[in-house]
Amino acid sequence: MTTPAEAAMPAAGPWQPGWQGGWLRGATRLDSPNHGARPAAAVSAIDLIVVHSISLPPGEYGTGAVQQLFTNTLDWDAHPYYQGIRGLEVSAHFFIERSGAVWQFVDCDLRAWHAGQSSYRGRSQCNDDSIGIELEGLEGGPFEPAQYQALTRLCQAIQQRYPIAHIAGHEHIAPGRKQDPGPGFDWARLQAGLQWPAHRFPAAVRAPFPAQP
Repeated sequence: MTTPAEAAMPAAGPWQPGWQGGWLRGATRLDSPNHGARPAAAVSAIDLIVVHSISLPPGEYGTGAVQQLFTNTLDWDAHPYYQGIRGLEVSAHFFIERSGAVWQFVDCDLRAWHAGQSSYRGRSQCNDDSIGIELEGLEGGPFEPAQYQALTRLCQAIQQRYPIAHIAGHEHIAPGRKQDPGPGFDWARLQAGLQWPAHRFPAAVRAPFPAQP
């Protein structure tokens, strides 16, 4: 039987930014049930982008399993690794495949379940006022040029709609508990592409000089 995730599989290709409410035009939409309302105080303070990495099974790409996980359609018996995450209900707002194809699972005006217990810029519970982006990749491993290009354009599009003042990895908002995207992620490359000031990035990954294109 074809799952909703498989049916919505896109061909890799360019996408055009633009918004319809909290949904990004050009991203492949696949609604996740794993979301909720943001606290009232956070609605006007969505100022953090959190970068994650994920692959299912770990190190295998293009399986569709990430999409299935985020839509609660993953077959827990399909791989031994899935036994350790059986019943997990999670989501991110966006997922970027190795090809650069962009998926969206949750309206950005709503709270996705990507950060867990977390704290950053003096606030706890980062799910409340952040937007989560998952990159298809192995924690600590390298990412593809197409993913950096898509991530840069996605962050720029998000900034058009939300007052983004910070961007960090899961490892920075949940230190000791999470290690993604890890040392294989090139923060200097992202900073150079975005041309955002260094203070928006975690202190540990800031480029020592203003980034150049």
